[in-house]
Amino acid sequence: MEEVRIDVRKQSPERIEEAKRSSDLCFRINHTNPTTPECQELVQELFNHTLGENTVIHPPIFTILADKVKIGKNVTILNGFQCMSAGGLTIEDNTMISLNCTIATNNHDFYDRYIITCKPVHIKRNVWIGVNVTILPGVTIGENAVVGAGAVVTKDVPDNAVVVGNPARVIRYLDSEKFKGVKGYR
Repeated sequence: MEEVRIDVRKQSPERIEEAKRSSDLCFRINHTNPTTPECQELVQELFNHTLGENTVIHPPIFTILADKVKIGKNVTILNGFQCMSAGGLTIEDNTMISLNCTIATNNHDFYDRYIITCKPVHIKRNVWIGVNVTILPGVTIGENAVVGAGAVVTKDVPDNAVVVGNPARVIRYLDSEKFKGVKGYR
């Protein structure tokens, strides 16, 4: 996975406009009654009407570049989701993300801090991410994985793995055969 470097002193007009659009919509979402159709319409607008069927996102939410985020169907994202998405974020079907999670697809160059370094984050199908998890740039979380509360994920998580801690480490593997009888699992 190749790193992309962006000089924030020289941003394109399109990037500036998307950052403004995303910021404005996040503000409106976060100040609208979350149980109203208006709030859900604003969430759809934030993600350019590309959210998968039956996906629910509970505010507050914050992302700078929502056009870099792709979210599948039957995804649930609870309150307090924050995403630095310049590197791109893909969340596949049947994923659950709990309260106050942060996904960072970008960082800063250690020496020239106006350069952001970007790598995509990919969360595969049927993942469960616990409360207060942080996922760092370039990480792929494998299918059926569980990320325990408070974990800081710094490297790829294998399919069917349960990871915990800072940095996150595998503590066990789940039996992938047991998912086959679960409703909604492919």
